[in-house]
Amino acid sequence: MSVVFYISGHGFGHASRSIEIINALIERQPHQRVIIRSSVASWLVKRTASPGVVLSPAEVDTGVLQLDSLTLDANASIARAEAFMATFQQRIATEVQFLREHDAVMTISDLPALGIAAATAAGIPALASGNFTWDWIYEHYQGGENVAAQIGAVYRDTTLALRMPMWGGFETMPKIWDVPFVARRSRRGPDEVRQALGIPIDTRAVLTSFGGYGLDGLNVDALRALSGYHVLLPGMIDETAMYDGGYRYEDLVRAVDVVVTKPGYGIISECIANGTALLYTSRGDFREYQVLVDAMPEFLRCKFIDHADLYSGNWQPHLDALLAQPGPPVKPETNGADVAADILLDILG
Repeated sequence: MSVVFYISGHGFGHASRSIEIINALIERQPHQRVIIRSSVASWLVKRTASPGVVLSPAEVDTGVLQLDSLTLDANASIARAEAFMATFQQRIATEVQFLREHDAVMTISDLPALGIAAATAAGIPALASGNFTWDWIYEHYQGGENVAAQIGAVYRDTTLALRMPMWGGFETMPKIWDVPFVARRSRRGPDEVRQALGIPIDTRAVLTSFGGYGLDGLNVDALRALSGYHVLLPGMIDETAMYDGGYRYEDLVRAVDVVVTKPGYGIISECIANGTALLYTSRGDFREYQVLVDAMPEFLRCKFIDHADLYSGNWQPHLDALLAQPGPPVKPETNGADVAADILLDILG
């Protein structure tokens, strides 16, 4: 019997947190067969998922079209989503056959409507997990109302939605269970990680983290000249060697003092879980952005930097002010993967 996770290929955050739930599930039930149905990069699954987890590559939704790390194309995003939904019935038929061939007993979607529709058609529980819904995202953009309504109609068949903090949407899901942050938590000491990765121990370290698109155009000379900070620019950490050495990205997040990034659930939750401050910049007209920005100060030390200062390398005053902030009065729970896995096991019986 298989549990099939349908995961949006948009960015790394959907897959990272779903894999945390998968790993927690397999930790409790080692012989459980889990299949990931997604267009997510295979290296992410190979490096972070429990052995035996199978990636079955497939386009399960279209997400949002990014032009680069900080810019999206709303019109193209809606057009791609509409084209996908125009072939939705054929896609459901393909997925129902896939679920039956693999003796699936449940799907968990973060948060492709296709996984919910296929499970409903196959007569098995259709769960959802995440912090925003795609109907809520698409309805934000001009011309997105129709595709949002189509996706929302599918979401109404969700058996149960596991809703994470900093959420938006979910009005179309009939039953919701709020869970704590699902986050990758380091189990290694910062000094150990710094020594292994060649990061100076006697200075404050800053990690730039802008996902698969990276970030071009930074004033590298200005960043190298910052007083009291060692900035880890893209490419300075050999991530393949890091994983081969038994270290993971969350270990790197814990080892540094600050992460500089665009706001996304994955990196925010990892900073919360690992006690790392976050310097963030704007990421274009992505509806989730304001929800995250409004919620962040409750959970971690954070500060905004505009694009002008970001690219020019004028980080010093922002970093100094950020690290002078007190931490949140109460650290939020970050064991959402464990909570979610227990819920899944209860449903599986």
